[in-house]
Amino acid sequence: MTSSIVILPGDGIGPDVTVQAVRVLEVVAKKYDLGLAIKHALIGGAAIELAGTPLPIETLDLCRNARAIFLGAVGGPQWENNATELRPEQGLLDLRRELGLFANLRPVKTVPELAATSPIKPERLANVDIIIVRELTGGIYFGKRGRTKTTAFDTCEYSIEEIERICRVAGSLARTRKQKVTSVDKANVLDTSRLWRETITRIFSEEYPDIQLEHLYIDAATMHLLSRPAEFDVMVMDNMFGDILTDEASMLAGSLGVLPSASLNQTSAGLFEPIHGSAPDIAGKGIANPCGAILSMALLLRHSMDASEAANAVEDAVKAVLAAGILTADLAATTNMNAVSTSEFGDAVLTQLRS
Repeated sequence: MTSSIVILPGDGIGPDVTVQAVRVLEVVAKKYDLGLAIKHALIGGAAIELAGTPLPIETLDLCRNARAIFLGAVGGPQWENNATELRPEQGLLDLRRELGLFANLRPVKTVPELAATSPIKPERLANVDIIIVRELTGGIYFGKRGRTKTTAFDTCEYSIEEIERICRVAGSLARTRKQKVTSVDKANVLDTSRLWRETITRIFSEEYPDIQLEHLYIDAATMHLLSRPAEFDVMVMDNMFGDILTDEASMLAGSLGVLPSASLNQTSAGLFEPIHGSAPDIAGKGIANPCGAILSMALLLRHSMDASEAANAVEDAVKAVLAAGILTADLAATTNMNAVSTSEFGDAVLTQLRS
C-alpha cells in the first residue's frame, strides 16, 4: 500500500531544510520498505506569490487526502504589511484548523555533546527529556479580533471539550514516560485558565489517577523551565503559552534549529515541522540547520506511519552526527568548531543511515 506524503517547503530557509529532510525520508523509506508517494505543494508566501492565497485549494485538497504532511517554514518581511488573510502565517493557521490539528507535540531532549551550545549551565542540562503538549487550534490566536485607530483586541476563548481532549493527549503520553504532567496556566488572573485548571484536575482525577499532576503559573514555569528542566516530563498548556515556552525550551537544546514538532488530530494524520521560523536573512546561503526538519521526519514516521523502527534509526543517526561534532553554523559558533553546510549535515546523516 502506498501512503501519500505532502511536502510544503514554504518560505525562507523552509526549502533549504526541506531538501535534506526529504532526502532522509527517501533513504529510510527504501531501507524499511515503506511505500511512499511524495508530493510537493505551495503554502505561505510562496503560495501568495504564485496563487494569490497562502493556502491554495489544491494544497488543502492534497493535505486532506494525505497520510502525513511535512512543512518547512512560512513567513517573511515582504508580506508583513499584507492584510491578515494574505499573510503567510494565515495559511498555516487555516491548515491546522481545516485538518483539526489540535495537539502540538514538541520534544526537547538534550544531547551531552551540545551542552556548550546552550546558555544554561551544563549541570542543569543533564537528563533533560521533556515533551511540551501545546493546544493548537483554540485560544487567542483563533479568537475574535479587531482594531480601531486607537484600540485593538484579541479574544482568548476555550471550551471544556477543547481542554479535555488536549489533557487526554498529555495523560496518554505521560503513561508511556515518567508518569508526570505539569499543567501551565494563569488561573490567578484569567477565566480561561481557571476553566483549564478545573477541567484538567477533573480529567486526571477521573481518568489518569496514576499520573502525578502539578500546576504552575506561566510566569513561574518560564523560570523553572530553565532552573530545573530535568524535573519536567510532560508539560501541557494553551496555544499562546505553548508558543512562548517551546521557544524558550529551545535554549536547553542549544538552538531553535535542532527541535522538531508534530501537530496531530484525532486520526493518524499529522503535520510535522521544525519549530524554527523562516529566517529569511540566511535563506539560500546553505547555512541553515536541517536537524529539526530531519527529526520532524522521524516524528512523521512514528506518529503517522507507525514506523517506529525507521523513526529510531533517523533519531539515532542525527544523535551520532551531533555527537561527532558535525555542526551547522548556529551550533558551531559556540563550540569553536568548523561549521558544515546544510547539505553537508544532511550527507552525514545519510552516511549514518546507510552504515
